[in-house]
Amino acid sequence: MSTSERLIESTRELLWERGYVGTSPKAIQQRAGAGQGSMYHHFTGKPDLALAAIRRTAEEMRAKAEEQFSGPGTVLERISAYLLRERDVLRGCPVGRLTQDPDVVADPALRAPVDETFAWLRARLAALLAEGRERGEFAAALDPDATASTVVAVLQGGYVLARAADSSEPFHRAVEGVLGLLRQQHAR
Repeated sequence: MSTSERLIESTRELLWERGYVGTSPKAIQQRAGAGQGSMYHHFTGKPDLALAAIRRTAEEMRAKAEEQFSGPGTVLERISAYLLRERDVLRGCPVGRLTQDPDVVADPALRAPVDETFAWLRARLAALLAEGRERGEFAAALDPDATASTVVAVLQGGYVLARAADSSEPFHRAVEGVLGLLRQQHAR
């Protein structure tokens, strides 16, 4: 792995663990095994490196989601596969956690990939739900946009509840709850 890749990967890990404020250039350099000169050779500073790390994390999150969304099965089966996939629940969502970081939210450049990722996720889920409704898999009254927003909110809220309880059970109960609601809308 090149020095710039080690710096990006180290920043991704530190942002997930500590947030933006808690991620110092020195901590990044130590974790990456890179010197200060190497860091500033590849990036203009911490914000530039953080942006590269956030973009990479967002791209990875979208790619993982797309694996389930474009997989085989009914729309409900594909959404279920996405919601039930293996996750490190107690660490939280690596993108969602950034919304709780005041420095990320205050910086339009750092916030943009976070906002774009959640907008993509809501739009992708809404498109799937609309597809399912058009195919007769879901009730005609189902609102794809509102339901997609609900699914994303439940997922992110599940992470928060799990972290607060130091148990993955609240996350899994939230996921099962939203799947139960989707099953109720599933055409018989």
